[in-house]
Amino acid sequence: MAEKILQVDPFSGHLFVFRGRCGDLLKILGSGGQRACPFSKRLERGRFVWPAAKDG
Repeated sequence: MAEKILQVDPFSGHLFVFRGRCGDLLKILGSGGQRACPFSKRLERGRFVWPAAKDG
């Protein structure tokens, strides 16, 4: 999904959030202006809460 949106307009202002398997890492890809900005955040303790997939 992210690839399709970025191919159409890479600077559309969308944010894409990805979580690591262990749940302690988030990666965010944001675009705006003239460049894409990757961000990441790792927790030392605990996990990021993520909604369960209902349709697979």
